[in-house]
Amino acid sequence: MNFDSIRNLEYFNNTVEQYTIALAIFVGLWVIFKIFRSVILWKLEKWARKTKFDIDDEAVAITEHIPGALYTFVALFFAIKPLDLLPAIEKGVEVALIIVVVYTGIKAAQELVAYLLEKSAKKKDRSSTAYHGIKIIINFVLWITGFLLVMDNLGVNITAFVASLGIGGIAVALAVQNILADMFSSFSIYFDKPFEVGDYIVVEPHRGTVLKIGLKTTRIQSLDGEEIVISNKELTETRVQNFKKLKRRRVSFNIGITYETPMAKVKKVNGIVESIFKKVKNTELDRVHFHEFGDFSLNYTIVYHVDSNEYAVYMDAQQEINLALFEAFAKEGIEFAYPTQVQYNKS
Repeated sequence: MNFDSIRNLEYFNNTVEQYTIALAIFVGLWVIFKIFRSVILWKLEKWARKTKFDIDDEAVAITEHIPGALYTFVALFFAIKPLDLLPAIEKGVEVALIIVVVYTGIKAAQELVAYLLEKSAKKKDRSSTAYHGIKIIINFVLWITGFLLVMDNLGVNITAFVASLGIGGIAVALAVQNILADMFSSFSIYFDKPFEVGDYIVVEPHRGTVLKIGLKTTRIQSLDGEEIVISNKELTETRVQNFKKLKRRRVSFNIGITYETPMAKVKKVNGIVESIFKKVKNTELDRVHFHEFGDFSLNYTIVYHVDSNEYAVYMDAQQEINLALFEAFAKEGIEFAYPTQVQYNKS
C-alpha cells in the first residue's frame, strides 16, 4: 500500500489526510498558545513592571488568568473545520467554546471591575457594605448577561424569554421597591460621600457618630451611647449636618451685667474679655460688644473661634472662659444679672 492510498483511506466520512490536517492545525495552534503564555506574556509582564502605571500590570494579570481550556477549545474548533462531522458534534464543540469564552470574559470583567473599584475607592471604603454591594450587583449583571448570551447561541428566543419573566419581575420589583430604594440610596452615599464612617453628623432630631453604612440602613452612635438606625433613603432625602468637615468652630454667646454697674466698670468689660482670651488655648477672639439694654441687664455679645472640630475641645475652652469671666468679674465687683423686677412705690 503506497502513501497515496493511505492518505485517501476514509473513516467516518473523512480521509486520513483530512484527519492529519486537523491534527496539525490543533497541535500548531496549541503550540502557538503555549508560546504565547510562556514567552510573550513573560516578556509583557517584565515590560509592565518597568512602567509607572499599573493598568498594564492588571491587563497582563487578567491575560495570565485565562484558563488553558479556552486555548484547547479554540484550537479544537478550528481543527475540526476541514472535517465532515455529525452536526451534533460540531454544535457541541461550538457550544462548549461559547461557554468557555463567555466564562473567561466574565471572569476578566470581574477582575477589571474589582481593579477599577479599588482604584476609585479609598482604602477604608473597601470594607464597607456599599462597596461589596456594588461588586455583588455588577457580578450579578455580568453573569446574567453571560447566561443570556449562551442561551441566545443555543437558539433560544431571548426576547420571548425575557418577556416571559417581565410580569414576574414587575411583581418582585413592587414587593421590594423600598429595599431597592434604600439600596440605591446607599450607593448614592457611597459615591457622593456626604459623610463617612467615623464622621459626627446631625440628622434632626438625631446626632452621633457614623458606625456603619449598610445597603439598607446607616447606624449612628449617639452621645448617650445608644445605636440609632436610619434608612438610607431617609438620609438622602433630608438635611444632614456633617461636623467632621468642620475645620474651625465659630461660637457666639451672651452675658449680662446689672444696671447698677458703674460706667467705669461697664467700659472695663471689653478689656477683661480680651485679656481672658489671650490665655485660652485653641481660641481666637473675633469681637466683643455691649450690644443692647435688656429688660433686666446690660447685654454683651462675645464671638470667638475654636481651632478644632472636636466638640470636647470647644467645651473645654468655653468652660475655661466661663470660669475666668466669673473670677475676673468678682475681682472687679461686676455682678452678673439675673431676672429681677424692681417696684417703686410713691408714698
